Amino acid sequence: MNDFLRRILFLPEQGSTLASRVDGIHYFIIITTFIVGAGIGLTGFVFLVRYRRRQAHALTPQIEAPAWLEAIYISVPLSFFLLWGALGYQDYVWSRTPPEGALDVYVTGKQWMWKFAHPDGPGEVNVLHVPAGRPVRLLITSRDVIHSFYVPEFRLKMDALPGRYTETWFEAVRPGRYQVLCAEYCGLDHSHMRAEVVALAPAEFEAWRAQRKGAEVASGAGVSEPLVEQGRAVATRAGCFQCHTVDGTPHIGPTWRGLYLREEPLASGGTIRADVAYLTESMMDPQAKLVAGFQPVMPSFQGRLSAAEVASLVEFIQSLRPERPVPPAAQEPVYEPRGR
Repeated sequence: MNDFLRRILFLPEQGSTLASRVDGIHYFIIITTFIVGAGIGLTGFVFLVRYRRRQAHALTPQIEAPAWLEAIYISVPLSFFLLWGALGYQDYVWSRTPPEGALDVYVTGKQWMWKFAHPDGPGEVNVLHVPAGRPVRLLITSRDVIHSFYVPEFRLKMDALPGRYTETWFEAVRPGRYQVLCAEYCGLDHSHMRAEVVALAPAEFEAWRAQRKGAEVASGAGVSEPLVEQGRAVATRAGCFQCHTVDGTPHIGPTWRGLYLREEPLASGGTIRADVAYLTESMMDPQAKLVAGFQPVMPSFQGRLSAAEVASLVEFIQSLRPERPVPPAAQEPVYEPRGR
């Protein structure tokens, strides 16, 4: 039945765990509306034949429906709309929450190509290799204009915005090749901005990654140092330690010690969870979500850090987990410029 509906609706194959959930609610809504539409049409036809005017001066009788019948007319459609909303919200929350242990990939849209960076592996252009059966989290940004990362077989679409990082995830259910399109008009060659997700069996993926690393060594690039050490080097080179500490002591900016997944109070009110998406956004647009108690003195690193450098820097921050509880950011003193 599922395959029959997919074919008559001209939908591509279901290539991810998200696709089956999206198609399920899609089928439910379409079947319900078709049944209701057919019922309304059939009722109208019966009324047209049975209650047609047979005499030129015949009067139409006034009919008042009982309250219980009007209640049914209102409550049944409302119940379906509420049910669709609840199912859609449930799937939305599920699709916006990457599972633990997901493989991170940084995606950069650029006229007119897609660039992919694995935090602990090689970078790719217009081809993304991933293991089948394992969740993959995408952190997406753009170097120029708005793009949209769209994989029809995955039922996955997420905008790529300049100066910001958006987050989504997928899990390929089987090895195969899946086309990537740009679903947002981005210029002259928008229709040519295509890429491909290549899902490999887990063993084949590890073999591919080892082969790429071996090719780097053979080309003279050498063996890359651990990702955490790369992040430390990037932080040193970018001057991050002038404002942030790694030992928990207060400074110009929030300490990185214990920052990852900490609930940070915002100057505008509320809190924000310092996850990967927030950390990357704070590098590109530090004024978007200001942490309470700190001055807006951090510059933007948009265009100054590559996707691989951002990935290594985030990995370094994640590694700075405290051995004992760290005071929350709200208890850190407000930065006072010198001379006051």
